[in-house]
Amino acid sequence: MTRKRREQLEDIDPSWCPVWPVTWQRCFHLVRQHLDTGQALPTVVGEVVRQGEDLGRWVTSVRHGWDQLTPVQQWMCEQILGITPATEAEKPKARTSQADKWAMHYAAAQQFYAREGHLTVPRKHVETITTGSDGDGDDQMQQDAALKLGMWIDNQRRRGAALAPERVEQLSKVGMRWAYPYQSSICRGMVITKPTKRGLG
Repeated sequence: MTRKRREQLEDIDPSWCPVWPVTWQRCFHLVRQHLDTGQALPTVVGEVVRQGEDLGRWVTSVRHGWDQLTPVQQWMCEQILGITPATEAEKPKARTSQADKWAMHYAAAQQFYAREGHLTVPRKHVETITTGSDGDGDDQMQQDAALKLGMWIDNQRRRGAALAPERVEQLSKVGMRWAYPYQSSICRGMVITKPTKRGLG
């Protein structure tokens, strides 16, 4: 088939020979059939199931993955099914990794230390930091995060021997006072010595 002939067929029906998965095309037609019966567009997972396909789940995945669709798919969904891309408020928030959570709490500890000059944080203290700042002055990407710094500091102090050496070093730089400070051991990179008995007689 010539390229010109293919383009002519695509002008008549963009989905005549789709390059996307057959399962996607199948769900598209099932949703179209559902709408042809006068029913509303299914948007709730598990609400409408046709021939084993969860149409609400498919519609949701299309809306949230709009940018991954081809222009033809976007046109078909919007013009034929009436599906629109999800707004930023509708999209699920990305999960914060444990590393990111630790980094946020450490930033809060740095902020507290810079302001107070110590890291003796009351257990119930909540520290608010601004996240999402990239230094370009775009306030729209910034948001405040209230962190339970007191509880976090207490947990890190109790878990000192299990922390990675670099984390122990980072916290020590901002005034962390570790539990059992006079143990004679190497605490993940920190050498802490017992007081001698000299002069105790």
